[in-house]
Amino acid sequence: MRYSIISGGLLSRAVAGLTLVWMMACARGNAAEQDTLALDAMSVGPENIVVATQTMLATGPIISGSLAPTREAAIRAELSGPVLSVHAEEGQPVGAGALLARIDDTAIRVQVQSARSAVASARVNSANAARELERTSTLVSAGALAERDLEASRTTSESAQAQLASAEAQLAAAEQQLRNTRVTAPFAGVVSARPVNAGDVVTPGTELFTIVAPGGMRLEAAVPAARLGEVSVGSPVTFSVAGYPSRSFKGTVRRVNPTADPSTRQVRIQVAIPNSEGRLVGGLFAEGRVASEEHEAVVVPLNAVDRRGISPLAYRVRNGEVERVDVQLGMLDEATERVELLGGIAAGDTLLVGAAQGISPGTLVRVSTPRDHASAQSTSTERPKPSRQR
Repeated sequence: MRYSIISGGLLSRAVAGLTLVWMMACARGNAAEQDTLALDAMSVGPENIVVATQTMLATGPIISGSLAPTREAAIRAELSGPVLSVHAEEGQPVGAGALLARIDDTAIRVQVQSARSAVASARVNSANAARELERTSTLVSAGALAERDLEASRTTSESAQAQLASAEAQLAAAEQQLRNTRVTAPFAGVVSARPVNAGDVVTPGTELFTIVAPGGMRLEAAVPAARLGEVSVGSPVTFSVAGYPSRSFKGTVRRVNPTADPSTRQVRIQVAIPNSEGRLVGGLFAEGRVASEEHEAVVVPLNAVDRRGISPLAYRVRNGEVERVDVQLGMLDEATERVELLGGIAAGDTLLVGAAQGISPGTLVRVSTPRDHASAQSTSTERPKPSRQR
């Protein structure tokens, strides 16, 4: 009896051991099968796949042009003379009425003084003529003088008044010229150009300074007449600027030209751009799009869709296997070359692009990393070293 119990225990341990051995053999078989499938799978580089995303997509005419300040003033000399001093440099912010430069006012001050003397003399003559007219009028009323004496006195008084008005006008002009010797900023802004230096002799019309108000910019662009229906005053505009490749800026259409260019058949538009941070400067090239429509959608690059057949197709990688999916295209963003997919593909799906779209559906694929490519290339270039025989 004791022998049978011991035998039963040994038998149980033997069965358990055989079961463990069988399970390990099965595990090794599954791992080998998986390794075989992984080796049989076609390798696809990361440059041949894209992932569908749920994001905002916009469409509209593409525009381009150069930025210019919304408010800009070229300040020119209004009189002749040497420049005594310059008080502003390029890039310097100035306030409204700030002194920018002074022009020699010696000759102008002499003219002002002469004009003031002429006004004083004319004012005395006018007052004397007025009193003479009043006295003559009294005597004519009393019959002591003839009517023609009154007419002569009235003419003299009117002439004296005219001379006074002329002298006052000349004084005002001279004083204005005196003020013009002080060149001041017409509004608050930044000096963008200063071609004049102290000691230069200027004449009327000589450019002295250019002042810009950096708080706002404008973009002059054109759209094809065929797409004019997608543009209206107030339409939002998104664009990028040379010098800020990683940033996008926004503006609105402020003006639409009522006529099209007869040679290009394009319509000029003006886009108003806020510049509260002062990052944008005039002369930079800008390129963007008038957003006539915008909504959230499943978006993929345009090259992820095969449009060579009757209906568009996409090649999706699911569970390591390529499958062909019929898709329906929606809105196209020409600026970023992205397209909306209305069905068949969901956000997060992996799609093949480029030459990888030629892989047959049902093929097993695996996405390799750049390190895998480097390893494969180094392995293929390695050559066995010849052994040395002694």
